Amino acid sequence: MIWLLVFLLPSQFCAHGVKSFVGSGGIVVTSQYDTGEAMSYARVRILAPGAKLPFQSGRTDRNGRFCFFPDVAGDWEMVVNDEMGHRLEVNVPVNEQLVLEEDTQSAKAGQSALSRYEKALIGFSIIFGISGVFFWCRVKKGRVVS
Repeated sequence: MIWLLVFLLPSQFCAHGVKSFVGSGGIVVTSQYDTGEAMSYARVRILAPGAKLPFQSGRTDRNGRFCFFPDVAGDWEMVVNDEMGHRLEVNVPVNEQLVLEEDTQSAKAGQSALSRYEKALIGFSIIFGISGVFFWCRVKKGRVVS
């Protein structure tokens, strides 16, 4: 009778248990646009130091956060891409204890020194400058723009 049950319900007799552990640690990187809005559900790729294949890939959470647990010391590369034209590359230095090195440059990675309005002003200046040179050349050749 027992053999009949073993053959009819093999998954029940051959199954093994599973466990979960909640641990602390890891490195959490938060990605944001320059407006402060989180890069929600953006594609993430983590590259270990000297590796050619990705160590880990996934997506940020709704708050733009992504966590990973490094297994070797060195400079880790994190690439966040929202697939709408925004891409962020962050260098994450990890020390021998496999924790984030306190480095002011890594905290500012991906941040621009120019504000959003300064970038817009530079863009408009370039457009008006190029169009000014274009119209100046046309007038100089004797063609009058009407």
